[in-house]
Amino acid sequence: MSNQLNRRLALLATQAPGTLLSQGLRGIEREALRIDAHGELALTPHPAALGSALTNSQITTDYSESLLEFITPAEHDATTVLDKLDQIHRFTYARLGGELISSQSMPCHLPDEAQIPIAWYGQSHIGMLKHVYRRGLALRYGKAMQCISGIHYNFSLPQATWNALREAENASESKQDFQSEAYVALIRNFHRYSWLLMYLFGASPTLSTEFLQGRPHQLNTLSDDTLFLPYATSLRMSDLGYQNNAQAGLVPPYNTLGDYMRSLSRAVQQPYAPYAEMGTKRDGEWIQINTNVLQIENEFYATIRPKRVIHSGERALEALHARGVEYIEVRCMDIDPFEPLGIHLATTRFLDAFLLFCALEDSPPTSDAEGQENIFNFSRTVKQGRRPGLQLQRRGSAIGLQEWGLELLDSIAAAASLLDENYAALADQSVACAVRDESTQPHSDSLTLLRARLMDAELTPSAQVLAAVKAHGGSLANFALEQSQVHAAAFLARPLSTEELAYFDQLAQASLKEQAQMEENPSGDFDQFIADYEARTLRQLGG
Repeated sequence: MSNQLNRRLALLATQAPGTLLSQGLRGIEREALRIDAHGELALTPHPAALGSALTNSQITTDYSESLLEFITPAEHDATTVLDKLDQIHRFTYARLGGELISSQSMPCHLPDEAQIPIAWYGQSHIGMLKHVYRRGLALRYGKAMQCISGIHYNFSLPQATWNALREAENASESKQDFQSEAYVALIRNFHRYSWLLMYLFGASPTLSTEFLQGRPHQLNTLSDDTLFLPYATSLRMSDLGYQNNAQAGLVPPYNTLGDYMRSLSRAVQQPYAPYAEMGTKRDGEWIQINTNVLQIENEFYATIRPKRVIHSGERALEALHARGVEYIEVRCMDIDPFEPLGIHLATTRFLDAFLLFCALEDSPPTSDAEGQENIFNFSRTVKQGRRPGLQLQRRGSAIGLQEWGLELLDSIAAAASLLDENYAALADQSVACAVRDESTQPHSDSLTLLRARLMDAELTPSAQVLAAVKAHGGSLANFALEQSQVHAAAFLARPLSTEELAYFDQLAQASLKEQAQMEENPSGDFDQFIADYEARTLRQLGG
């Protein structure tokens, strides 16, 4: 551990018991495809019984009409977060009418691209903006990529923690700037060490042949419908999953929030010739918001993002510029197909410890050379992470993945212990929920579990998925369908209470009413709405 990590941990240990967990926030966004009883993509519209995809705060859609997105409220403890996610799943199954939620990150059976429905959000200006943005994504990347699913983990430390660090370190920045730059420092460390998450939690070592749609590849054949790499951990996070050729080098290693905002601001204003050839309209219909490298900030496919809760209609860059970083969003986590919720409680406990470590550990500025090294380590791990003796690069020298991973776990252990002390202080205050820890020191126990995965690659989710797919005749589709059916039965066997069901039904009906009201009173025409939307980034960041 660095001196800074030791010093900061000691300082936070003097805070009021439970502060890190009672005031910090966590949240989960889970994407999941709707499929039919045969595992085919559900081509039905987003179910009205789930409410409006535009205005329901907990159940919406992502890129495709068939791609559900469940969003938990921000909570202080992961058990509450997963309990809320469990309730959302159980409500959804009560209203799906026989459809299933896919258990996988990577889609299996896909129809022709033309049949994959783009998410629809109604006729309001903001609803049409979201739809046109997705039309642009279909043009730029193809619809198959829109069907990839993942887990996003949102994380923030308490304001009191940042204030204590700022005071102890005699920082000259304002509270807002200190907090923002501290989150950027967390992000720098995340890029240094996120290969470890891919090894420990990657769960997509296989791909459907249909997904590649004839693209060249160097994968091995497992069966007629499934391709794989023998030591891969997360093909979802490889260049075979999310493809962003136009985004290469878009946001170089950034060392300040200003660096990040300027890079994104340039990207959403910089024309890109191949997109310009497509234009923004076809036969009078909008087909993309603009012809720039990025239509909007969210098109940048980062593994982690600095975030700020935005106001209605506000752009992400506007919010960051005005109010600074509020939390970070981890975006590289695969869905765990063995878990009904897509993520295990022990995984969230480790993520909290890992992110706390990244926040407190020394985080020197990142050079271009180190940025390339980080990309190399991440890319090598997602494709070859379980290869015996695999070597990564650390400050220009080779180091074994296993050796480095064990070193990191030793350093993260101190952050896990501090979180366990907080957990113990809050144990008597925890609310009753369905998802419970089995330990009084869940963060430390998660490290014990994951240390075993570093010592034996066969214990990793990716190895277990590959073994399960082989047991299903080498077919990812067969394994995925069976797991989806098992999870569906588990949720349907635990129906919500009358009160819980009424809560979600009311949320759905209120969202439909809100969307209808938005559509009743449009202000101006849509062309002007887009022009005004585009101009706001120029005004905020000075072009």
